[in-house]
Amino acid sequence: MNDNIADTPHKLSVKEWAKEDRPREKMMQKGPEALSNAELLAILIGSGNSKETAVDLMKRLLHDNKDNLAMLGKMSVSELMKYNGIGEAKAITIIAACELGKRRQQSTMPEIPVLDKPEKIYQYMHPIMCDLNVEEAYILLMKTNHQLISCIKLSHGGLAETAVDVRMILKEALLAEATIIALVHNHPSGNITPSRNDNELTKQVLQACNTMRIYMADHVIITDGNYYSYREQGKL
Repeated sequence: MNDNIADTPHKLSVKEWAKEDRPREKMMQKGPEALSNAELLAILIGSGNSKETAVDLMKRLLHDNKDNLAMLGKMSVSELMKYNGIGEAKAITIIAACELGKRRQQSTMPEIPVLDKPEKIYQYMHPIMCDLNVEEAYILLMKTNHQLISCIKLSHGGLAETAVDVRMILKEALLAEATIIALVHNHPSGNITPSRNDNELTKQVLQACNTMRIYMADHVIITDGNYYSYREQGKL
């Protein structure tokens, strides 16, 4: 019998690993791209078995699949469950993750609208506003290249009846780190001529944007089939 305990290897549990080597902590500190495939899979299954950590188990599983995620994705629940430490729930989790990866490859990023002209603003907002029977106001928040960040409703019920808070416009723009904004509202009557309230609001928003060095691209009034642009009319 060998009494030299130092010669007996001690397998560290995940909790005994250095914090930067634990998959979850490693992801939090360095991001998911820093993790190996085995470490990412280990996060999904959570635990291994009495002889292997989750990472060791996933390393063995990947090795048996020639370290190929496509081959792993073809395994069935019953095939995965042959590995000690992988039950039905873990097997289903692995298969679901592989399927999501496959679907992501098949997906395309949605096209981000570029609203650099009043007609483009009209085309983007018309489907949202064409059937409204009351006035609504929106703010379009954009990047420097006029790519849309978000479209936020400011008011419902008309600019006269429901005041648009200029401070809220600036708050939303700053939170989104927008460098360009456009104000949009509709005239359910079909008359695109700006009202006195429209002109006053435009002036207030423009002054506030100039103070904060945010570019006010336009204020567009939309009707069903037509629009009025303050920028095109030389009023900005």
